[in-house]
Amino acid sequence: MEKIQKVEIRVHRGLIADLGDDEKRWMAAAIEAAKKAYAPYSCFQVGAVAVLEDGTLVSGSNQENAAYPSGLCAERTTLFAAGAQYPDLPVKALFLVALKDGEVQEKISPCGACRQVLLETEQRYRRPMQVWMCGRSEFCRLDSAESLLPLSFGSADLLG
Repeated sequence: MEKIQKVEIRVHRGLIADLGDDEKRWMAAAIEAAKKAYAPYSCFQVGAVAVLEDGTLVSGSNQENAAYPSGLCAERTTLFAAGAQYPDLPVKALFLVALKDGEVQEKISPCGACRQVLLETEQRYRRPMQVWMCGRSEFCRLDSAESLLPLSFGSADLLG
C-alpha cells in the first residue's frame, strides 16, 4: 500500500525596507562579507552572517579555486567558522546576500551541499535556524533550514 507524505514549506517574504534594525544590520554585515569574497571565476560574490544565540556575529564569503570543487561557499565557510570558534553557541539565524559587479542581486539560495550543512547545524544544536535570503528589494525567510531540504538524510540516519 502506497503511503502519501505531505511536505509543507513555509516561506516568509517581505520588503527589505520593512526589516527591523537588527535584521538590516545583519544584512549589511552580509554585504560587507560578500565584498571580501574571492570569486575570480564566477564573479558572483556571496556573503553570509551567522547570528549566534548570544548575539555574536560570524561572517564568511565564498572562496573559489581553479581546481574545482576545491572552493567553498559562503554558507559553509561561515557555519564551519562559527562551529570551530564557538562550538557551544547555537546559530539563531543565517543571513545570505549575493553581489555581482558590486550590486546586490535579487535572488540567492544555498546550493545542495550548503543545504545539508545548514540542516546538520540545526541538528547539532537541536534547534531551528532561520535562513534569510536577502535580495536587492525583497527577502525570503525560512524558520528552519529543514525547509530547504525536507526529505533529508542526516545524522539520525547514520547513528540510529
